[in-house]
Amino acid sequence: MARHQSVQALSVLAVLLFAAACLPAPAAAGVHLSTLPKALAVTASAKSGQVLHAGVDSVTVTWSLNTTEPAGADAGYKNVKVKLCYAPASQKDRGWRKSNDDLSKDKACQFKVTQQAYAAGGSPGSFTYVVARDVPSGSYYVRAYATDASGTEVAYGQTSPAAAFDVAGITGIHASLKVAAGVFSAFSVAALAFFFVVENRKKNK
Repeated sequence: MARHQSVQALSVLAVLLFAAACLPAPAAAGVHLSTLPKALAVTASAKSGQVLHAGVDSVTVTWSLNTTEPAGADAGYKNVKVKLCYAPASQKDRGWRKSNDDLSKDKACQFKVTQQAYAAGGSPGSFTYVVARDVPSGSYYVRAYATDASGTEVAYGQTSPAAAFDVAGITGIHASLKVAAGVFSAFSVAALAFFFVVENRKKNK
């Protein structure tokens, strides 16, 4: 009897250990923006309050190592990734756009601008970005991250959120679609009138 109970206890223990092994590991904490050095100088050609039209207009972004950084501070930088971020005014009352110090939870910087290899020696880099058609209307600023060989953010820089530029998103129906809809409606009315006349003539006969 005691032996049987011991076997049962071992079986239960084995099941519990197996179940524990199958549980997903807790998510690793993300990199926090507040812990990163603001080592990159970032500029954008779009000025404060300027309106860019999605799918049409472009903005040129430049980045380089801050002159205040010591020589060799960027030795571990491998890539630069640049993002378009919602300015505070466009985050208000919109939880899906909120910034978060934990970059794995941040929702403010949703739109990729570019990702490039970091130029050795801190030489300036630049990229001209045509505002994507899916970027909604709002106020934006630009942020750039320097990442190491593993892709982890190790430094950043950004334009001033207080000097954000605006994007006019594509929200209406394209003009050509409006014209096509108008032509189709006119054709439908004409066809209806034609059949009405034909039916009347048939009845009169």
